[in-house]
Amino acid sequence: MKLLCFGSLNIDYVYNVPHFVNAGETLASKSLNVYSGGKGLNQSIALSKAGLEVYHAGAIGKDGLFLLDELKKSGVKIEHVKILEDIKTGHAIIQTNDEGNNCILLYGGANQKITQSQIDETLKFFTKGDALVIQNEINELLYLVQQAKKKEITIVLNPSPMDDSLFNLLPFVDYLILNEIEAAQFLNTTETLEPEKLIKELNKKIESAKIILTIGEKGSLYSDNKILLRQEAEKVKAVDTTAAGDTYTGFFLAGIFQGQSPEWSMKFATKASAIAVSRNGAAPSIPEREEVLKQLS
Repeated sequence: MKLLCFGSLNIDYVYNVPHFVNAGETLASKSLNVYSGGKGLNQSIALSKAGLEVYHAGAIGKDGLFLLDELKKSGVKIEHVKILEDIKTGHAIIQTNDEGNNCILLYGGANQKITQSQIDETLKFFTKGDALVIQNEINELLYLVQQAKKKEITIVLNPSPMDDSLFNLLPFVDYLILNEIEAAQFLNTTETLEPEKLIKELNKKIESAKIILTIGEKGSLYSDNKILLRQEAEKVKAVDTTAAGDTYTGFFLAGIFQGQSPEWSMKFATKASAIAVSRNGAAPSIPEREEVLKQLS
């Protein structure tokens, strides 16, 4: 099978700070690092490093050409990425604190210039049995999933960042990978629910989807209306959590699409994510498949 990740390509500006900036505050950062990033790029790299044949589609400005080198270095095919004139590449301003937590400000740039003609041209190369992975950092998502579903392509949604437009995508989704905050937003509830209750209620709402709920330091859950599985997180010293979720997504899907069980895929993804958070950067922190397998054994 071929896997198409149609998603964002960002330049990440990562500032290490003693605490996150408050309203009206001016704060000196301890350091600045510039990395390749974007949830789309991160997930493409994770999927490829986990052992899948991955194609990335998206858009960059000329300032983001080094992102293509990062994708190619990780084995991702880039012929479906458009290079746009007079448009800046999307970027993120990321604060990381001493506890390894982060907060992120996004600028869409070229990520918000996806056209329906680009989507049509890209999907010509994919068919039934292939899979599409999307996030919410590009435009034209509804058109993209509608056209992919017509071709019987498996659709995976990671609804981040969350907004109301994503409700329109749910009828097309085969796999939904999200966190507790996003799940509560889909359920339109402010009530604090236990993770097991949260995922069960979400599965009632989206009966056709297999749902993976990540719950941070408490691990992750899987539900498909038949079975409910729980995987505990690994205790590690977190340095930078920026790519934790994207790494989990990539390695979980790799396990599933390589024929492994949900239980094994969750363990695979959990181990990969634990390695990623122990390193700085987003894409650079994602481990290779062999490293993860070695630590699993």
